[in-house]
Amino acid sequence: MEVVITTENLETYKNGELPLVVDLWATWCGPCKMIGPIISELAEEYDGKIVVGKCDVEENDDVAIDFGVRNIPTILFFKNGELVDKFVGAASKEVLNEKFKALL
Repeated sequence: MEVVITTENLETYKNGELPLVVDLWATWCGPCKMIGPIISELAEEYDGKIVVGKCDVEENDDVAIDFGVRNIPTILFFKNGELVDKFVGAASKEVLNEKFKALL
Protein backbone atom coordinates (compact mmCIF):
# COMPACT_ATOMS: atom_id res chain seq x y z
CA MET A 1 0.00 0.00 0.00
CA GLU A 2 1.26 3.45 -0.92
CA VAL A 3 1.29 6.45 1.37
CA VAL A 4 0.83 10.07 0.36
CA ILE A 5 4.05 12.01 0.84
CA THR A 6 3.76 15.71 1.62
CA THR A 7 6.11 18.44 2.70
CA GLU A 8 4.82 17.95 6.25
CA ASN A 9 5.36 14.16 6.55
CA LEU A 10 8.41 13.48 4.38
CA GLU A 11 10.93 13.75 7.24
CA THR A 12 8.93 11.32 9.38
CA TYR A 13 8.81 8.68 6.64
CA LYS A 14 12.40 9.34 5.56
CA ASN A 15 13.69 8.75 9.07
CA GLY A 16 11.46 5.75 9.78
CA GLU A 17 12.66 2.20 10.41
CA LEU A 18 12.00 1.00 6.85
CA PRO A 19 13.61 2.24 3.64
CA LEU A 20 11.48 4.75 1.71
CA VAL A 21 10.76 5.05 -2.01
CA VAL A 22 9.10 8.29 -3.16
CA ASP A 23 7.51 8.60 -6.59
CA LEU A 24 7.39 12.29 -7.57
CA TRP A 25 4.64 12.78 -10.13
CA ALA A 26 1.90 15.08 -11.45
CA THR A 27 -1.56 14.44 -12.86
CA TRP A 28 -0.65 15.90 -16.27
CA CYS A 29 2.50 13.78 -16.70
CA GLY A 30 2.13 10.96 -19.25
CA PRO A 31 5.19 8.94 -18.21
CA CYS A 32 4.06 9.28 -14.56
CA LYS A 33 0.78 7.60 -15.51
CA MET A 34 2.76 4.80 -17.18
CA ILE A 35 4.83 3.93 -14.10
CA GLY A 36 2.13 4.65 -11.51
CA PRO A 37 0.62 1.13 -11.70
CA ILE A 38 4.12 -0.42 -11.55
CA ILE A 39 4.94 1.54 -8.41
CA SER A 40 1.62 0.40 -6.90
CA GLU A 41 2.42 -3.25 -7.67
CA LEU A 42 5.88 -2.94 -6.13
CA ALA A 43 4.38 -1.24 -3.07
CA GLU A 44 2.22 -4.32 -2.51
CA GLU A 45 5.09 -6.74 -3.17
CA TYR A 46 7.42 -4.97 -0.73
CA ASP A 47 4.76 -4.23 1.91
CA GLY A 48 6.34 -4.48 5.35
CA LYS A 49 9.86 -4.19 3.91
CA ILE A 50 9.84 -0.80 2.15
CA VAL A 51 7.52 2.18 2.55
CA VAL A 52 6.38 3.42 -0.86
CA GLY A 53 4.96 6.90 -1.23
CA LYS A 54 3.66 9.15 -3.95
CA CYS A 55 4.31 12.88 -3.89
CA ASP A 56 2.36 15.20 -6.22
CA VAL A 57 4.87 17.90 -7.18
CA GLU A 58 2.07 20.33 -8.02
CA GLU A 59 0.97 20.28 -4.37
CA ASN A 60 4.44 19.80 -2.82
CA ASP A 61 6.82 21.63 -5.13
CA ASP A 62 9.27 22.32 -2.30
CA VAL A 63 10.00 18.58 -2.05
CA ALA A 64 11.03 18.59 -5.71
CA ILE A 65 13.11 21.73 -5.20
CA ASP A 66 14.85 20.33 -2.11
CA PHE A 67 16.05 17.28 -4.07
CA GLY A 68 16.91 19.09 -7.31
CA VAL A 69 14.15 17.38 -9.28
CA ARG A 70 13.76 18.98 -12.69
CA ASN A 71 11.93 16.20 -14.53
CA ILE A 72 9.18 13.81 -13.56
CA PRO A 73 8.65 11.05 -12.93
CA THR A 74 11.55 10.96 -10.51
CA ILE A 75 11.83 8.23 -7.92
CA LEU A 76 13.86 8.88 -4.78
CA PHE A 77 15.28 6.03 -2.70
CA PHE A 78 16.05 6.62 1.00
CA LYS A 79 17.76 4.33 3.50
CA ASN A 80 18.53 5.29 7.10
CA GLY A 81 17.26 8.81 6.40
CA GLU A 82 19.69 9.39 3.52
CA LEU A 83 19.03 9.68 -0.21
CA VAL A 84 20.88 6.69 -1.68
CA ASP A 85 19.55 6.61 -5.25
CA LYS A 86 17.48 8.61 -7.73
CA PHE A 87 15.83 7.41 -10.92
CA VAL A 88 14.43 9.78 -13.56
CA GLY A 89 11.96 8.79 -16.27
CA ALA A 90 9.75 5.84 -17.02
CA ALA A 91 11.06 2.29 -16.73
CA SER A 92 9.95 -1.32 -16.79
CA LYS A 93 8.91 -3.16 -13.66
CA GLU A 94 12.10 -5.22 -13.87
CA VAL A 95 14.34 -2.14 -13.77
CA LEU A 96 12.43 -0.62 -10.85
CA ASN A 97 12.31 -3.95 -9.00
CA GLU A 98 16.13 -4.07 -9.08
CA LYS A 99 16.23 -0.60 -7.50
CA PHE A 100 13.82 -1.76 -4.79
CA LYS A 101 15.90 -4.90 -4.11
CA ALA A 102 19.03 -2.76 -3.73
CA LEU A 103 17.40 -0.94 -0.79
CA LEU A 104 17.02 -4.11 1.28
